[in-house]
Amino acid sequence: MDNLWIWLVAAVVAIAVVVGVVFAVRGRGKSAPIEAAEPEPQVEAETATAEPEAVAPAAVETPEPVAGRLVRLRSRLARSNNALGKGLLALLASDKLDDDVWDEVEETLLTADVGMADTTAVVQRLRERVKVLGTRDPEELRRLLKSELTAVLEPDLDRSIATVSPTGEGPAVILMVGVNGSGKTTTCGRVARVLIAEDKTVIMGAADTFRAAAAEQLETWGARVGAKVVRRGEGADPASVAFDAVKAGAEEGADVVLVDTAGRLQNKAGLMDELGKVKRVVEKQGPVAETLLVLDATTGQNGLQQAKVFGEVVQVTGIVLTKLDGSAKGGIVIAVQRQLGVPVKLVGLGEGPDDLAPFEVGAFVDAIVDGAES
Repeated sequence: MDNLWIWLVAAVVAIAVVVGVVFAVRGRGKSAPIEAAEPEPQVEAETATAEPEAVAPAAVETPEPVAGRLVRLRSRLARSNNALGKGLLALLASDKLDDDVWDEVEETLLTADVGMADTTAVVQRLRERVKVLGTRDPEELRRLLKSELTAVLEPDLDRSIATVSPTGEGPAVILMVGVNGSGKTTTCGRVARVLIAEDKTVIMGAADTFRAAAAEQLETWGARVGAKVVRRGEGADPASVAFDAVKAGAEEGADVVLVDTAGRLQNKAGLMDELGKVKRVVEKQGPVAETLLVLDATTGQNGLQQAKVFGEVVQVTGIVLTKLDGSAKGGIVIAVQRQLGVPVKLVGLGEGPDDLAPFEVGAFVDAIVDGAES
């Protein structure tokens, strides 16, 4: 009998344990979906708030007005070229204007990269005028210096950017050429801003397919001002990209198509051949309206060698001088114009997106000479 009771109690305990385990398992099974479901609304909420930020279009900027930009940026130009103007005025104000002083004037101009031929011509004319007038008045000397610098910069040259096709039909095509490191792609984006500030519609072609970041860089510039960029993958045929860009410009009725070209070392025949090909392919749809050569002002006479090589391959119609604010070699403006026979049309005077200004001879000379006293 005792054994029967023991077995009966054991059976009851075992049943109780099994029932407890079953309910515990069922309880965990029912609560699991609640625990898993708790973070889901939070994830959905985070996704809902993140999506608009990811797809929201970037705000399109309005570029600064182009008129008077060089005047507004004059202080930067004056500071960078202070040594040139200050040195010339100090020499001309010497107690005795003898051969030694005139030699120093000549040396100052050469140091500023004016070039030997133009330096000799400027010094000779200035020396003759000072002698004839017999003046030593500082204001008169300043006026004479400004007059000679203005004359050598040829103020009557047409410095406007071509925004109309030579045929009057289709977009005006502007080729941007220059070596890597001169700021060519950045300048292309800034030129787009200049044109858009003048109410032109612009399409850019990313034909520098040899530099990995060039197309992305151009797209960033385009997105800021609402300019479409035509591109292909890295290593694509540059001429094909240029062709597609001009075609898109014609189809969409754009005013101007800017084509950013490759800029590897100018002494590589392959690059020059490629540039020639790009121009020929583009001209199957119409003539190129403008070819702008981008030069780094700090490279001085080396920049002139680059200019000559590019000029032999594509007919350069205008010069864009970048980094002029960081150089005391403002004379490169004179040298590059005289040796290439084409005008400096735009100058870069800072790092800002709207620090590219149309070149104005009067404002440039005033900044160099009058800024020498600041």
